[in-house]
Amino acid sequence: EQLVESGGGLVQAGGSLNLSCTASGFVADFDDYVMGWFRQTSGKEREGVSCISWSGASTHYAESVKGRFTISRDNVNNILHLQMTSLRPEDTANYYCAATPSNGASCSLDGDAFEYWGKGTQVTVSS
Repeated sequence: EQLVESGGGLVQAGGSLNLSCTASGFVADFDDYVMGWFRQTSGKEREGVSCISWSGASTHYAESVKGRFTISRDNVNNILHLQMTSLRPEDTANYYCAATPSNGASCSLDGDAFEYWGKGTQVTVSS
């Protein structure tokens, strides 16, 4: 099972970035998995950013990104997206994609609930 993130980079405060995560090698279909985005900065705990249910009907966001970030998924092409707007310096982190088998109609921002992880993509927001 492999999750590969892309789309990170350096952007000025107030700018936008679109992250993607491509899934491959999973035994089950992509839409059998809940997907999530997490971030971590050196020396800080991992933070759940957003998650999305298998169908895309249910999403959750961290309070710090509500209204600025949008998660979506393409179950045909096995891709998870995170649109990030109005970026702030405090959004600087390594962003990770994660997956876990779905057991319902919702999702959780608890990283311990996720089984599979990508290696991350760095997002740096300059002030």
